[in-house]
Amino acid sequence: MDYRNVGGTPGGTRTFLLGIVLVIIGGYLLFNQVQVHSGQGFWNFGFGGGSSFGITLIPMLIGIAILFANGKSLVGRVLTGGGMLMILVGIIANLDIHFRQTSLLNTIIMLTCLVGGIGLVIRSVMPMQKPRDDDRPAAD
Repeated sequence: MDYRNVGGTPGGTRTFLLGIVLVIIGGYLLFNQVQVHSGQGFWNFGFGGGSSFGITLIPMLIGIAILFANGKSLVGRVLTGGGMLMILVGIIANLDIHFRQTSLLNTIIMLTCLVGGIGLVIRSVMPMQKPRDDDRPAAD
C-alpha cells in the first residue's frame, strides 16, 4: 500500500489531508451555528389534544414480546425494527432547526472552508502527475 497515492492515483496525499482538515473545520463552524430544539405536532395523531407518543411504542413492544417468546421470529423482528424506525422518524420530524444569527464574514468563512475542503478531497483522488521534462515548453 502506497500512502503517497490517495485513491490509487499518483500524488494527492497532502491535498487530501488539507481537504479533510478544511471540511472538519468548516463543518464544525457551520454546525456550531445551528440551533436545534423540539417542535410541535408530529406525535399528535388526532387522539385528543395531547401527545400520542405512546402509540408508537405499541408495535415495538409487541415485537419485543414475540422475540422473547421466539428469538428467531421474523414477525417479531419486523415489528421491533419498524417500531424503532417509527420512533426515530418521529423524533427527527419533531425537530425545529434554526441557523443562529452570525456575520456575513463568518458565514463566508464557514462555507468556504467546507466547500473548498470538499473540492480538495475530490481533486486529491484524481491523477496528479508532474509534467515530464519533454512536455515543458522550450525557454527562448
